[in-house]
Amino acid sequence: MDGSQAHLAYLTIEGLIVTLRLKPGALVTERQMIDVAGHGRTPVREAIQKLAWQGLIAVRPRVGLQITPIGPDDHRHVLAARQRLEPLAAELVATHASREDRALLVETAEAMSASALRSDMAGFLAADKAFDEIMEAVCPNKFLTAALAPLQPHARRLWFANADDRRMKHSVDLHVQVISAIVDGQASSASDAMSTLMAYLGKF
Repeated sequence: MDGSQAHLAYLTIEGLIVTLRLKPGALVTERQMIDVAGHGRTPVREAIQKLAWQGLIAVRPRVGLQITPIGPDDHRHVLAARQRLEPLAAELVATHASREDRALLVETAEAMSASALRSDMAGFLAADKAFDEIMEAVCPNKFLTAALAPLQPHARRLWFANADDRRMKHSVDLHVQVISAIVDGQASSASDAMSTLMAYLGKF
């Protein structure tokens, strides 16, 4: 995974948006983004560009930056797309993942499970982001991953807005089932497990 300063700045700001510490609809300045990210102007600007592409930040000329509001249809639209795309991604990753990729996925599953035991919502969301990045890196269909990349952070933010410990623990269990199928190289099972996870997320 990318360890650049721009990517680290992106992860910090994305995490603040997903966990609603940067509130939907809020107006912020580039200076504030630099302060909260703890990185310099250039990596933060690159992070803002990526977040704007993902639709989490809107650049308002002569006004500044706005954290994208949550629309009434966002959940339905995001999940409708993910329910079609994520199972295919899981199937492809199960087929193409290397031994090293599978080891990283096991570590991610362990991090998710540890977060559930601690009732650590932020830890789970960070592990879920790591899971998405591994999936993106491994999946050979870059058109598919380009379609999923902007959907996933929106899904995390929407999920967090309605999450509690019980939902987190069940979500972790379903993620672990997806990861187990991928690690075992079971493409069909991975697709089915991902469909089950998406159906569960669609309830909220």
